[in-house]
Amino acid sequence: MSRVTLAESAGFCFGVKRAIEMAYAEIEKNNGEPLYSYGPLIHNKEVTNDLDAKGLHIIESLDGIDKGTVVIRSHGVGKFLYDALEEKGMKMVDGTCPFVKKIHNIVNEAWNEGKAVIIAGDGKHPEVMGINGWCGNSAVILESPEEAQAAELDPDKKYAVVVQTTFRQSKFDDMIEILKEKGLNLDISQTICSATEKRQKEAMELSKNVDKMIVIGDKKSSNTQKLVEICRKNCENTVHIETICDLVLKNFECGDKIGITAGASTPPAIIKEVVVTMSEENVKVEEMSFEQMLEESLVTLHTGDVVKGTVIQVVGEEVSVNLGFKSDGVIPRGEFSRDTTVVPSQVVKAGDEIEVFVVRVNDGDGNVLLSRKRIEEQKGMEDIEKAFNEKTVVAGTVTDVVKGGLIAIVNGVRVFIPSSQVSNRFIEDLSVFKGQELEFNIIEMDRVKRRIIGGRKALVEQEIAAKKAALFETIEAGSKIAGTVSRLTDFGAFVDLGGVDGLIHISEMSWGRISNPREVLKEGQAVEVFVLDVDKEKGKISLSLKDASMNPWTLAVDKYAVGTVVEGKVVRMVPFGAFVELEPGVDGLVHISQIANKHVVKPEDELKVGEVIKVKVLEVNSEQKKISLSKRQADAPVEEAPAEEAPAAE
Repeated sequence: MSRVTLAESAGFCFGVKRAIEMAYAEIEKNNGEPLYSYGPLIHNKEVTNDLDAKGLHIIESLDGIDKGTVVIRSHGVGKFLYDALEEKGMKMVDGTCPFVKKIHNIVNEAWNEGKAVIIAGDGKHPEVMGINGWCGNSAVILESPEEAQAAELDPDKKYAVVVQTTFRQSKFDDMIEILKEKGLNLDISQTICSATEKRQKEAMELSKNVDKMIVIGDKKSSNTQKLVEICRKNCENTVHIETICDLVLKNFECGDKIGITAGASTPPAIIKEVVVTMSEENVKVEEMSFEQMLEESLVTLHTGDVVKGTVIQVVGEEVSVNLGFKSDGVIPRGEFSRDTTVVPSQVVKAGDEIEVFVVRVNDGDGNVLLSRKRIEEQKGMEDIEKAFNEKTVVAGTVTDVVKGGLIAIVNGVRVFIPSSQVSNRFIEDLSVFKGQELEFNIIEMDRVKRRIIGGRKALVEQEIAAKKAALFETIEAGSKIAGTVSRLTDFGAFVDLGGVDGLIHISEMSWGRISNPREVLKEGQAVEVFVLDVDKEKGKISLSLKDASMNPWTLAVDKYAVGTVVEGKVVRMVPFGAFVELEPGVDGLVHISQIANKHVVKPEDELKVGEVIKVKVLEVNSEQKKISLSKRQADAPVEEAPAEEAPAAE
């Protein structure tokens, strides 16, 4: 008995299977209208013959065709066909592989931006021809490193470079190196299908470890031909067959180690027949129609299943997913994520593999209703329960501000954070947290009732304690430090020094007189403050905005010399006189006896607050911060000097 090894990735790729499923679905619901495939749907005669027998006829042109439905082949077509179908008013079913469709979009966008296009691939292959049709058939098509070397390209142009999905990665890498050596301005998109690359790598490894290699696939299939090329480099006894009928069994001996792989368009039933035959097992292969063979290869789904699928497209933020089932799956926007801010088109793209929850096998429109949100919830709930039990910290993004607190999303699960647990102090406006990622503990959890409460008060207090300890290790009285005004009160301002607040008393905000801290500061303002005192035991820090070197009293003796007359503003009345501000921070007293050259009963009889008057400096004591002033002497008339005698007229 021969030892047969089948490559894991052998058989239909995602794009091919999707196109076939769409074609059979269209045949099933067709009501007698003409049904066409523009070019062979895939590169496999078994498939296309079966489809033709059921009514899907291949056409190469729309000439003479004005009604019916056209199924676009998996290799894709140029923009011209979409325009022609729209003009004729004909129905279209787009079976283009999502990976190929992505290349169409890249090329069309680059062309519209004025870039030239380079396609690495076989210019005669329908996929490459279709791609070229999205840049006005203007692309430079290069199939080999030799062609890349010989190509005459303009170094002043900007080139968008794409590659055929089934192209050899190593060959593409060599071509890119050559183009770079030419000093070209290249915008390179890696568009080789990951499934193709995986299939080629498996074929390479398998062919190194067998005596004989069988590659199954259509002779016209590009990806099959590349598999043959790869296998023959490692195994001389490599044969390329389309069906079991092409296999010469006498060339194989009992005990041979045989490897089998297949192209992306090879039906599973054909692969199965070859494997059974080469394994020399006494298995009867029943004759089935291709549709039955395809049905046999499809997966079975049930409500509640968690399965993996491949994203086909995202349209209107609704995600279509291929599940290997007879119908595609659909994830509505509302079932994509518990986080309402998540935009599906920004998270997934065509070709991505994702895990989904089957909500209903038939949503009423023939599609499978899926949910990604429920997967998030299941996994997220497990993570949260673990964090609750182990008392570890979780992180979540605040999505909503509700009555009494915040709603945060942790791994797809809603967690309520009461306002009393948001911080260690009252926060009036919780909206400042919306959109922020916060860390907190799970302090209460009831999985049955789906009641999950988060709290960050203890974390904040721990963080503040740590910051306070670090700050008190370094801060000293007399130092200057930067901070941010965190809160204003009637008696002063609290300044955040990096997690720890210090207080600026209102008396330390200005050398002048102020009645409210809001005259000088506002919340959120960055300030530089002077440290007056540090009380480590009580955890208090006293701050000042006043620079001691700028104390106006240190200059008062010289600036307000005894005998000089200066102007000042009356700022306060007392029974024994009036205080006059000479400059911010420097007040002097006009005693009641020095207000006027007459008896004054009350200062208010002669002066009023806010009035600017002239005063004479009588005495200055800068140490006690006292200046004695006199309005009476400043107002005394100055004795006039005798006028000079005018010169006599001549």
